[in-house]
Amino acid sequence: MAKRQNINDWLKPEALLRVQGWARDGLTMEQIAYNIGISKQTLYRWQEKSSDFLDALKVSREAADREVENALFKNALGFHYIEEQLTDDGAIVEVKKYAKPNTTAQIFWLKNRKPNEWREKQNVEHEGTLNQKVDLSNMSHEDLVKLANMSDDE
Repeated sequence: MAKRQNINDWLKPEALLRVQGWARDGLTMEQIAYNIGISKQTLYRWQEKSSDFLDALKVSREAADREVENALFKNALGFHYIEEQLTDDGAIVEVKKYAKPNTTAQIFWLKNRKPNEWREKQNVEHEGTLNQKVDLSNMSHEDLVKLANMSDDE
């Protein structure tokens, strides 16, 4: 049988460091709870009980999110970087290179930052009434009753 987990064991620096790593790596709360050996509800209770535990999860997640956001932004605009290359005679030289702006990153950024201008779905509103004559003379009495009942359901 697995050992019952105690929050105090997970407030030790080495344990908090492990929790921070899981959060930084993008594990979900459910996955982190599983790794600790507790339920997700217990994980949430531990966050309420201990600001140190909450910070270990929150700060690490936020730092990872910021790092990814910065990388996305950098890729959207393009950037210069230095690459080490091996020459034919075995020497290592630094070569300055340029990564072109990434159109996919640009689209993703704009759709999320300026959704009213860049989202693909457009909302169209219509005002007024729609009057159209429909000939029901060819319908059977049974079909007319079904049609009438449909409008009652709404």
